[in-house]
Amino acid sequence: MYTSAWGRFRETCEPVRAIRAGLPCSLRNMWYVKTKMHTPISGSALYEGLHYLELRNAIAAEIAAGTLRPGERLPSERALGTAGGIARGTIREGLAQLEAEGLIYRKDRSGWYVSPAPIVYDPTRWEGFISYVEAQGRTPSTRTLDATLISADAFLAGVMDRPPGAPLYQIRRCRSIDARAVLVETIIVDAALAPDLLRFSFDQSLTSILKAEYGLAVTRNKITMQPCALTGHEAHTLCAKPGLPGLNVVRTSYDARGRVVEFDREYWRHDAVTISVEARVR
Repeated sequence: MYTSAWGRFRETCEPVRAIRAGLPCSLRNMWYVKTKMHTPISGSALYEGLHYLELRNAIAAEIAAGTLRPGERLPSERALGTAGGIARGTIREGLAQLEAEGLIYRKDRSGWYVSPAPIVYDPTRWEGFISYVEAQGRTPSTRTLDATLISADAFLAGVMDRPPGAPLYQIRRCRSIDARAVLVETIIVDAALAPDLLRFSFDQSLTSILKAEYGLAVTRNKITMQPCALTGHEAHTLCAKPGLPGLNVVRTSYDARGRVVEFDREYWRHDAVTISVEARVR
């Protein structure tokens, strides 16, 4: 019989052998974290909390060691639970922590996978998504969600320096790297600068279209970036759990005459991108 919460905890610190083959080493022999307790707490709360942390630590260690490689599928939640005798809710809490840290991601109806290395992105450059992704040895792809002609509301009229009601093109796209959706964007283009733009397919580079067909080249960008939560349309399109961290990038691009060439709102998965900007010090 246990005499204290500490005694109950010590019992749970024995190694647990996986009964299901194929798990990584640290998950086959899962040792639970031993810590000093200064304030007694219930044995069940301690047990569940440390299982969630140790599961996170074990998987993170396998990723850091290269045993679990980018793009590799993790054992199923059932297998992880069987390996450690851990409740399904605790398993999901540990996996959610790893997801929030950007170490793993979830594919709908497929399971959990190790996150690939993030792409390096310099939003100050007017270099197309396809160009900078390919330059880093990755495979980009684009899926156009919709492209329509809209009328400028008060906000867009101010951004685009056009009168309210002026015709604008709105293009919404989902962009992927190595077949994984990482970015949802909404782009606004002035119809007066790019007449009949909707005749083109936007599954290709919009940057190239604007430059080759309309002679539009960007010389200046105004950019704001802030962390956000992916919700609604963005979360659904990126197959992300609503509330997962993201990065919101808003960019206004100008040509040499000061005209707005593009107004772009981007929502990135937080684990898919590293922002790198080189700037002169004034």
